[in-house]
Amino acid sequence: MPLLEIIQTRQVTASIRLDEPTAALIDQYAAFLHATADEVVDKALCYVFAKDRDFQDFLRTPAAAHAPESLRIRRAPQNGGSGEPANGASKPSNPMETGNGSRPRS
Repeated sequence: MPLLEIIQTRQVTASIRLDEPTAALIDQYAAFLHATADEVVDKALCYVFAKDRDFQDFLRTPAAAHAPESLRIRRAPQNGGSGEPANGASKPSNPMETGNGSRPRS
């Protein structure tokens, strides 16, 4: 029996907007943990989802299966496809919304 269990997960790239102070705190927390900002956001959301009892109750309802997709997810182009968002959202008009990880610093 192996000593380690490796669980491979499928990751997606998503574009979200954050308040500047929140983005700065994510960077600071990532530095504190010696982790990436992506890891901080992913683990923080998983923690909140697991701890929120009302949300856990909601997940057991039929309404949860029909929640509208509002997260702007980008899939890697396959076989010459365009890198369009998977959920049909349009490309952002503001270049800062492209999800490239950069944002203005003050």
